[in-house]
Amino acid sequence: MFVDVVSWAAAALILLAAAVIMTERDWRVNLGALGAQYLAAFWLITRHLPFIIGSAKLITGWMVIAILGITRSGAENFEEDESSGLPRDRFFGFVFAGIALLVSAGASLRIEALIPGLEIPVIAGSLLLIITGILQLGITSDLLRALIGLLSMLAGFEVIYAAVENSVLVAGLLAIVNLGLALVGAYLLLAGSLPAQPAGDEP
Repeated sequence: MFVDVVSWAAAALILLAAAVIMTERDWRVNLGALGAQYLAAFWLITRHLPFIIGSAKLITGWMVIAILGITRSGAENFEEDESSGLPRDRFFGFVFAGIALLVSAGASLRIEALIPGLEIPVIAGSLLLIITGILQLGITSDLLRALIGLLSMLAGFEVIYAAVENSVLVAGLLAIVNLGLALVGAYLLLAGSLPAQPAGDEP
């Protein structure tokens, strides 16, 4: 009973963090919300995988956040999407979060009926991560927020895949994919923060 309550709390934390990511402009708040999503995903993953594998995924996720946070804090000239964070965008962010909740609630019952053995909180949490990640990619042009959407979507895939297949090799490969995505994102953030070189300074 206690485990089920914590699993539902983890799914609720994913939804709350997703709403924060879609409505807030501050990159520090967004990375903090992504860290909360990784924590919730860690609990849902450990419902089907050993604790040590779930811990490795959590550590990998927080390493990704550290890479992006250090890179973003050093990118002084990086231009953010100024249109995000306005009241209108906050309203639509909450609307999108509500849509993700409704879709996840309806699809979770169908998936649980098609694949017996999967727990509904695990299915709901993974769908929330995937759907909100896709929505985040569709509503922002900011590079860091787009990376957060990709990472959320990948975390949702990891949660549902852990419930279907207990493969340590695939878990390791997904961790490498997360780190690779963080490194590519860090490079793009740094490249976007570099000032443009005047044409007359070229050799």
